Amino acid sequence: MLSLIQNVAARPSGAIGLILTLFHVGMALLAPVLAPYGPTMQDADAILLAPSTAHWMGTDTLGRDVFSRVIYGGRLAISVTFAAAVIATLWGGFAGIFFGTVGGRVDEYSMRIVDAFLSMPWLLFLLLIISIGGAGPVTIIPTLGFFYGVAVLRVVRGAAMQVAARDFVTAAKARGEKLWPIITREMFPNLSDILLVEGAMRWSWMLLAFSSLSFLGFGATPPTPDWGLMVAQERGLLSTAPWGVFWPCLALSSLIIGINLLADAVGKALGLDRATANAV
Repeated sequence: MLSLIQNVAARPSGAIGLILTLFHVGMALLAPVLAPYGPTMQDADAILLAPSTAHWMGTDTLGRDVFSRVIYGGRLAISVTFAAAVIATLWGGFAGIFFGTVGGRVDEYSMRIVDAFLSMPWLLFLLLIISIGGAGPVTIIPTLGFFYGVAVLRVVRGAAMQVAARDFVTAAKARGEKLWPIITREMFPNLSDILLVEGAMRWSWMLLAFSSLSFLGFGATPPTPDWGLMVAQERGLLSTAPWGVFWPCLALSSLIIGINLLADAVGKALGLDRATANAV
């Protein structure tokens, strides 16, 4: 792992991605220490103040400090989407390995179901599920994990089919080994690289999806500090007080760019081509 990190950091894109990702994670973890004000603290005498030494990123329509809300907003977005990315990678990865190893009609019929899911307008289904189950993390995390896990399954299954055709897997089957030992001992170690890169890539997409849900009113609820919700609340003042929209957008975009650059660098360090893998 240390050698992988060194390899990634040696690449310009990897170094930038690593710095951006660690910066946002660090800011989110240290938000209670770094925030000069409470993220929900209102001040009627400080409404829509421009950036200054007292409020580095200005204040919003309720007199809340934008900087405090931005770094606290990262805590929710990062924690929710990271948990969902782990779920998507685990279930989608192991399902993809299973179907790619088994093959035959089981794989064929399963892939038709997967193709059907991928062709659906998933955002509408996502909104429907959240509107029924509620807009809390308990509903959002497994929902995002399921929908994005389907895409992980599709990619990993294609890679698993290539690994399943190799001699060491054929030899394991000839020795009479059962399916589970073949998956855990032969398949998974040779596909862990793809799972790592896919998990990072899906995490960046989930960040955008979660912020979109918050923007539409289906993610975080007021007065919770969240980047998408901040943009939704302040977008009407974009021409007069743009700092309320600019800073959360900058935070979200820089984190997504950082994770994508990091995922690309990890993939190259491991000898993977994300474009080729996604086309499988």
